[in-house]
Amino acid sequence: MQLTFREMQPEDADSVAALEQTCFPTPWSRESFWREASNPFACYLLAFAGDQLVGYAGFWVAADEAQVMNVAVAPEYRGQGAGTQLFAALIESARERGCTAMTLEVRPSNVPALALYHHFGFQEAGRRKGYYTDNGEDALIMWRTKL
Repeated sequence: MQLTFREMQPEDADSVAALEQTCFPTPWSRESFWREASNPFACYLLAFAGDQLVGYAGFWVAADEAQVMNVAVAPEYRGQGAGTQLFAALIESARERGCTAMTLEVRPSNVPALALYHHFGFQEAGRRKGYYTDNGEDALIMWRTKL
């Protein structure tokens, strides 16, 4: 499957929030995505198969580091390489913005996400106890120090 990518605009907030609802137990609101799309320190990429939104991913830039905020792929497109293509595009976008390192938090129970991040050279660097509010699960802190 070949995807195309573009940066999220404020008018994309409805469709991104709808996808978020299908992917996460504690989804962000439409307003949160609208603010993110308007934030000059944020970059969110949308992934499309034709005109169908299949995923999105975003990060914030702080100095020369990218903090990944969200990565989501529609359930019906998982396991087909969409996440790999999307995350590769996200890393390239961070490089283009001068980032030299990237960090993120992920649930230890999210085995597919962990496999994706390890594929891209991320290493576990710590743990945030009770990070996820829906069930109190810890978050693994992961870093890739050379983009």
